[in-house]
Amino acid sequence: MSKSGVIDIDDLADKVMKGLHEYAEFADSEMKKAVRKTATSVKKEISANAPKRTGRYAKSWTAKKVKENSHTLEMTVHSKNRYQIAHLLEHGHAKRGGGRVEGKPHIAPAEKNGEILLEALIKKGLS
Repeated sequence: MSKSGVIDIDDLADKVMKGLHEYAEFADSEMKKAVRKTATSVKKEISANAPKRTGRYAKSWTAKKVKENSHTLEMTVHSKNRYQIAHLLEHGHAKRGGGRVEGKPHIAPAEKNGEILLEALIKKGLS
């Protein structure tokens, strides 16, 4: 680079590549922050809206990192020790003596809100 701030044509490709690498690192970190925040938000929403008899089911939800490398982060939200009853509470189930228990949707709405939140956080982080 000369004193006047002009870039030599020979250095242009290097400067452009450097700028692209910096942006890629910034985008990766912003995406990972958005994924972590969204997973935590979904976990909290499921716990808040879950059916509560004893409260153990609602407290069993956690956000866990599944896989991470330099460009991606994969997290899952799941019930640690009450996963067997999640679908029964979400969709309802038949009673032992006949009849049916209505489901209480608490996972699907949180998932839908998580998708919206993730998209908004990514747009905000990259703008």
